[in-house]
Amino acid sequence: MDTYRRTRVVCTALAVVALGALLFAGPASAKLTGLFKQFEQCPISNLEVKKCLYSPTEGGEVILGSKKVPIVNTQVLQGGLTKAIEGTAKLVAAKNGQTLTKVSQPVPGGLAGFVNCKEISNFLLRVSCEGVFENGLTGVNSTLELARPANEVIVSEAHLGEEEGVALKMPVKFHLENPLFGSSCYVGSSSAPVIWELTAGTTAPPPPNKPIKGYGGELELFEEGSILQLRNAVLVDNAWAAPAAHGCGGFLVELLLDPIVSASSGLPSAAGNNTAILKNTVNVATAFAVRLNNEENP
Repeated sequence: MDTYRRTRVVCTALAVVALGALLFAGPASAKLTGLFKQFEQCPISNLEVKKCLYSPTEGGEVILGSKKVPIVNTQVLQGGLTKAIEGTAKLVAAKNGQTLTKVSQPVPGGLAGFVNCKEISNFLLRVSCEGVFENGLTGVNSTLELARPANEVIVSEAHLGEEEGVALKMPVKFHLENPLFGSSCYVGSSSAPVIWELTAGTTAPPPPNKPIKGYGGELELFEEGSILQLRNAVLVDNAWAAPAAHGCGGFLVELLLDPIVSASSGLPSAAGNNTAILKNTVNVATAFAVRLNNEENP
């Protein structure tokens, strides 16, 4: 389907979603049913919320510096969407605070795969690394988290439908989890987040990365046209930069572990050396339809 036709189809579908919401009415209550249940964390009591979003990422991968982490555990982005202005809307935090659910992804090879002392060129760091990491604490997980409030997440349904431009902009950070790392080992922070500008179109990264292509997904409507679903959508960005790791091991210990973790992971990593590929199912409903479904079911 060419871009012009696809854009018309998606825009028409969004209009149908809005019209489909008018079909719902009924007595008051407080429970979502059917496919509306996926929007249970949408903050529909906030009248600025015009739509509800539930978008699980079910696959893909993240390349952070020299480390590749496949997405094997489903992670969900959810909440409300404000009225779109010039094609973009802001995300409103999920009711339970889990706007981006905290789901860990195992790093292939565990600690040995993440921290390879032999990859460190600095002699003193390499010797320190070998002394510290000769232990049985081998499992390492990476958890993607929002680095800033939900309203700094920007969503563009128009760009998703057109398969060009930024469809999802997110400030994120990576929580590196291992008993040796402590509880505060991160790449990125609230003050210096990693910025993802994900597109369903084609990227234009600096070298050495080459352009990659996303996909806007396969459109389907549910619940009498009040829910729009895009299956097999792929959002990509390989033009972002990543800072060094920080906070690894806690107070004082981080002075040793931070440079070891960073050096063995190729961090900091300039734009053009990192990649995010997110394979999603995007579900959108009008907040009006969700409110009515909430009212009409016991």
